[in-house]
Amino acid sequence: MTQKIRRHDLDWLRVLVFALLIFYHVGMFFVPWGWHIKNNVIYDWMIWPMLFINQWRLPILFVISGMGTRYALSYRSGKTFAWERIKRLFIPLVVGIFLIVPPQVYIERIANAQFSGPYVDFFPAEIFKGIYPEGNFSWHHLWFLPYLLTFSLILIPAFLYLRDNSENKFLSFLKKTIQKPGGLLVFIIPLYLTEALVEPFFPVTHALINDWFTFSSSLFYFFSGFILISLGDTFWKAVDKFKKKALILGVTTFCIMIFYWNIEDSLLVHFSEAFFKVLNIWLWILAIFGYGAKYLNKKSPLLTYANQAVYPFYILHQTITVILAYQLMGLDWGLGPKFLLLSLGTFGFSFLIYEYIIRRIPFLGPLFGLKNKKNPTRQKSTDLVTSGV
Repeated sequence: MTQKIRRHDLDWLRVLVFALLIFYHVGMFFVPWGWHIKNNVIYDWMIWPMLFINQWRLPILFVISGMGTRYALSYRSGKTFAWERIKRLFIPLVVGIFLIVPPQVYIERIANAQFSGPYVDFFPAEIFKGIYPEGNFSWHHLWFLPYLLTFSLILIPAFLYLRDNSENKFLSFLKKTIQKPGGLLVFIIPLYLTEALVEPFFPVTHALINDWFTFSSSLFYFFSGFILISLGDTFWKAVDKFKKKALILGVTTFCIMIFYWNIEDSLLVHFSEAFFKVLNIWLWILAIFGYGAKYLNKKSPLLTYANQAVYPFYILHQTITVILAYQLMGLDWGLGPKFLLLSLGTFGFSFLIYEYIIRRIPFLGPLFGLKNKKNPTRQKSTDLVTSGV
């Protein structure tokens, strides 16, 4: 059996990107974009840092998940991997749908005067009345899980073939290509075709069914992560050489994207904007991997704890944010105090629930994606490849 491989930089990046997700969802309370509830004052200027983060925050998570899948399949059979994915993704999704998400929907309905009464009158009686947004049944922020589970299962045959045929022509071609200047940009080809030809016809819904743009683009990012790790040291050497250029070009292409966001749309604008959009996303992903490999590939007790906690935090965080935001939405406190309180409150309550409930009641661990250990308070860090997201 192949020895387990661990890259602490990927663990760190996974933890940091999910932490960034919490700040992003806090920010959604203050910007004009549609979200579950809104602050009494909207800050238009905040859309610019939000747009910057929004370009690459989800794509890089799918890439990291694809990378983890390659490590997982280096010492697991396809059948074992599939069953593990079901346990680590489907069970927390079901728990989230029925226990974690309903309070978010309830708060939204109360805030928008679409329901009145205590929560016990809303759940479970109202939760099954239709699919969100018209109804109340939803997976909300947990949409990442069914997509990741679907990708993991349908790609198993391709993954096993690539694992067992590491010298095939496809991987050999990519190894040669990425060693050339700018060769890592070859991965934007399928991303561009999806952005240019699919995105105009399929708006983002996160409903899995008929959400063809999100499905196909996320699938490519996930598969790309698997491929990059399959390329071995060739990838890490290439991204190390390219990281500075990727950062400079990433800043440049983001500035170009700001230009596109401020001009009138047309067919020509769409096709050119699609190119710079996927280029900008991929450049930031490469820059993050390059500098992450240089500075973050270090083990620490904090990482061990955070890598285990990140999945429960992800499941819990948005419900906590929405509940706290509802208490603050009508107060004239200004952006700073509200943003700080929401951020600290979301992290703080997530920590308290995780540390003093989920970790200490053994049967709760698997419901939130943790391995079932006899003593969960002494559980070692989960493998990057089996941590669910």
